[in-house]
Amino acid sequence: MKLIIFDVDGTLVDSQAHILASMEGAFDAMGLPAPDRAATLSIVGLSLPQAMMRLIPDASEAVRTQLVEAYKSRFAQLRQTGDGRALSPLYPGAMAGLQALAAQEEVFLGIATGKSRRGLDHLFEIHGIGPLFHTVQVADDHPSKPHPSMVLTCLRETGVAPEHAVILGDTTYDIEMGRAGGIHAIGVDWGYHPSTTLTGAGAATILSDFTELPPALDQLWGRG
Repeated sequence: MKLIIFDVDGTLVDSQAHILASMEGAFDAMGLPAPDRAATLSIVGLSLPQAMMRLIPDASEAVRTQLVEAYKSRFAQLRQTGDGRALSPLYPGAMAGLQALAAQEEVFLGIATGKSRRGLDHLFEIHGIGPLFHTVQVADDHPSKPHPSMVLTCLRETGVAPEHAVILGDTTYDIEMGRAGGIHAIGVDWGYHPSTTLTGAGAATILSDFTELPPALDQLWGRG
């Protein structure tokens, strides 16, 4: 059996607009200057407490905790008032790619995300992709990436050996998490971190389109 673990934000889902608006709203609510676009996108993939620590390292823990709650509140507000599919659409080819992989009897699909359970469940609901995954790991239950806890749990829940598993992600946190968990890692260039940094973190290859995933997997596992 094989296991393919997917990151969510920046890999499966283009949540950039939702994240940027939520972060700006959180800082505005606290009367603080919002981080610029590049800074906000650089922390996508981390847990919210870790993200705030990087964005505003000189603030007190109490202020960072308030920012986390303000972000969650603004994120939920936008989710309730906006069009979920428009706020966080799947990247082109993601649905077809997931369905094709899920149809293979020898393949398990997994999720390892810095999103909360509530946030991920909402995405599953609006896009209808939840049933495709055999193991799902969220920030509520694990240390922040790049700690390998999510990867190790995916392996344990599916019974797949590390050498037969791979993670697909758009940030160095994803790649480093995968490597720390003893599995292969593949980067994508449509997300939030530059391809060069993904390669430097240990990505075996970088994809520019979802259609490139099957041949990349064949090469990785020696089937091609």
